[in-house]
Amino acid sequence: MKDINLFDTIAAIATPLGQGGIGIVRLSGKKALAIADEIFTAKDGVKPSRYKSHTVHYGWIVEKAKVKSQKEKIVDEVLLTVMRAPRSYTKEDIVEISCHGGIVVLREILDLVLAKGARAAQRGEFTKRAFLNGRIDLSRAEAVLDVINAKTRYALESSISQLRGSLSKEVHQLKDKLIEVSALLEANINFPEEEITPANLEKVNSDVAFIKNEVDKLLDSAVHGKILREGLSAVILGRANTGKSSLLNALLKEERVIVSPVAGTTRDAVEEILDIRGIPLKIADTAGIIEPKDLIEQEALKRTRRYFDKADLVLLVFDSSSRLTPEDRLLIKKARAKTTIAVLNKCDLKPRIEEAEIKIHFDRLVKISSLKRKGLKELEEKIVQSVWEGKLEASDELIISNARHIQALKKAKEALARARDSLKDKLSIEFIAEDLRLTQESLGLIIGASAGEDILDKIFSQFCIGK
Repeated sequence: MKDINLFDTIAAIATPLGQGGIGIVRLSGKKALAIADEIFTAKDGVKPSRYKSHTVHYGWIVEKAKVKSQKEKIVDEVLLTVMRAPRSYTKEDIVEISCHGGIVVLREILDLVLAKGARAAQRGEFTKRAFLNGRIDLSRAEAVLDVINAKTRYALESSISQLRGSLSKEVHQLKDKLIEVSALLEANINFPEEEITPANLEKVNSDVAFIKNEVDKLLDSAVHGKILREGLSAVILGRANTGKSSLLNALLKEERVIVSPVAGTTRDAVEEILDIRGIPLKIADTAGIIEPKDLIEQEALKRTRRYFDKADLVLLVFDSSSRLTPEDRLLIKKARAKTTIAVLNKCDLKPRIEEAEIKIHFDRLVKISSLKRKGLKELEEKIVQSVWEGKLEASDELIISNARHIQALKKAKEALARARDSLKDKLSIEFIAEDLRLTQESLGLIIGASAGEDILDKIFSQFCIGK
């Protein structure tokens, strides 16, 4: 996004291209209202430049005749919304044209707007202007993208919390505390001849310990944040004919995978994304092949191993109506290296499985019947417990999910640790002051106070063009 003029009036289609009920063309900048005057004809005849802010008006988008012999061309019947600076998303004048959601009509309106002097917006340029104009900080700008990409309710709630400024508020509070401590140290460093009270290093140590503890709390939430942002990788493992595909169908509440009483029906992995009580679960149903008989089964077994290796969670499925087999025991041995839930399927049939032998290896065990849809709620509960370790309401706390924020917090933590070591070793306060300055700089990266143009370009290039 380098070498662009942020004083241009920009325009873009703000809704996905394709057929739909409504499409939106968005303009932002000093010429937005003037351009609207040229292309919009209101039913009451009033020009958009005379409209009050945050009002909606009915009319038509019209391409005016270039010569007298031509007639005006009505492009579409629309609603036009005006939001005047500074009370808008970008803190600039914004005009939004809500038209019918067809590709042709949206393109025609955008082309008309561009012909009247607007420039096509780049990816994320509307949100970048909101940041550069001081409406939102960088953490809140990134939360816009997280809201758009949220896969589950918890992920959405976490993103909305950040959009409302929860992370920004926390970072500013920590920075204010750092400034308070640093100011005292800097006064002692810069004005040694003045009658300034020597810095209370015990108080400094206590304040630095407090700040480090708060940074640690934020970093501790990153494990859950990664799950909310990227999802949890899970694999359904088990020997042939234990009901793995039936389990996936039951969790999906649809017949996604072919189910048959013939062992080995599934010969390739099937991956789906589930929302398990707010947790995005990327789950794969794998082939129940232990000893491959041909090249196809060899490849299927390789894929099963790949899914198992990258899995965060294993659902190890047993047929509870039969005794444990050598294949079951082999899979038990393999799954012990992972976070595993033992799933005893077919509990609607007479039980013959040796539960005690399974319980020796796995703390989490649940009985289900995929066919009868029994025990699925209990299984979902076990999955949630495996992820949150009992902390079900992830939205109750501030959760860090952005990799850039995590890296910045780690740098802040390292600088704070050095400052504490310097205090412990009674080193010169110049060393302590420098590490506190680096901590402030690292925290500033989160909210954009010390972010360079290359970082901004990378962040906003991930947005869609209309946002």
